[in-house]
Amino acid sequence: MPVISHPARSLRLRRLFRHHPERLMVVPVDHPVSDGPVLPRGTTLDGLVGRLAAAGVDAVCLHKGSLRQVRPERFRDLSLVLHLSASTRAAPDPDAKYLVTDVAEAVRLGADAVSVHVNLGSDTEARQLEDLGRVGEACDRWNVPLLVMAYPRGPRVADPRDPELVAHAVTVSAELGADVVKTVFPGSVAALREVTSASPVPVLVAGGPQRPEESSTIEFVRDAILGGAAGVAMGRGVFRSRDPRTTAEVVARLVHGLPQQDHRTDRTDRTDRTDRTAARTGDRTQQGGETSGTEQTVLARR
Repeated sequence: MPVISHPARSLRLRRLFRHHPERLMVVPVDHPVSDGPVLPRGTTLDGLVGRLAAAGVDAVCLHKGSLRQVRPERFRDLSLVLHLSASTRAAPDPDAKYLVTDVAEAVRLGADAVSVHVNLGSDTEARQLEDLGRVGEACDRWNVPLLVMAYPRGPRVADPRDPELVAHAVTVSAELGADVVKTVFPGSVAALREVTSASPVPVLVAGGPQRPEESSTIEFVRDAILGGAAGVAMGRGVFRSRDPRTTAEVVARLVHGLPQQDHRTDRTDRTDRTDRTAARTGDRTQQGGETSGTEQTVLARR
């Protein structure tokens, strides 16, 4: 977390980093604007957000309209990051991100932070940087933390995972006011460490596409932490998994450095106990996060 910050901004940052002062797990659910409906059939956004809060996730990232689908009490144990940028995959240039709301509206809606997407190397890079600068100024005025989602992406980018380009994207974001930067995994733990060691602000690694096996998700998260990342921003890998609550809990505990719980129980029985488990998890979170000395560090194998 930044060393120098206005007290109001520091308070919001502490709410954002609610389970660990230097580690953060965010679940972005901003995909419907760019990709259309993305939640599995039968899944409601309200129910998903409730399960994420119970699993120990720190924050969700949503567009403003999504808030109408989520009960306010879901955010008692979960921070809200309001996403300000948008584009659709049907656009002539999907890499051109546009601001569709502002920091003032985010404050009115009760957000703990805002996020902006910037594609460095795109044809509209100049305007996106200008937008980022204006959002950064507004965040300073309102004392709202800023998460910048920065990617090397566009016709001038041969390798979007080039460590030098990724480090540049992180640096640009920090220089223009970011408190936290989300970017791509640059291919290896060593390359990521080069990126994170040069960054003055915490770096989150983007989860990317959904992985076929949970073990590969666990390995990815561990590599991110070994590479010096403050955590991950993982959307599809969580909400499109077979069991979003369990996946979110496994990832959150890895990010926060807590021992893993053994989830090798009957799936149907676990589903029947969701509400009671969520309540118990919420109680543990309020009491500090540790559960019992009998927990073992295990992989959630099936």
